[in-house]
Amino acid sequence: MATAKKPALVTSDFEVFGKVQGVFFRKHTQKKATELGLKGWVMNTSQGTVIGQMQGSQIAIDGMKVWLQKTGSPKSKIEKADFRNEGPINNCAFRNFEIRR
Repeated sequence: MATAKKPALVTSDFEVFGKVQGVFFRKHTQKKATELGLKGWVMNTSQGTVIGQMQGSQIAIDGMKVWLQKTGSPKSKIEKADFRNEGPINNCAFRNFEIRR
């Protein structure tokens, strides 16, 4: 049996609250996630939030979390970002990072 090692890939769901719709938040999220090498998706909700799922290395996920909490798109006003369903995965379930409508 292989020795136990830290999983190379992790997953996390996210939801961002604040002024995050109508400010190109999804487009900027997709761009940042792609730069970090993350895979997953992002979409608007009917409640005015943005939700998504990201998968990739722990370092990339951590970087994206900071971006989702503090930076966002230039015209967005982020109140808070929640992260859930985090954990190790064996393979990414997505080929790229897409905007869902």
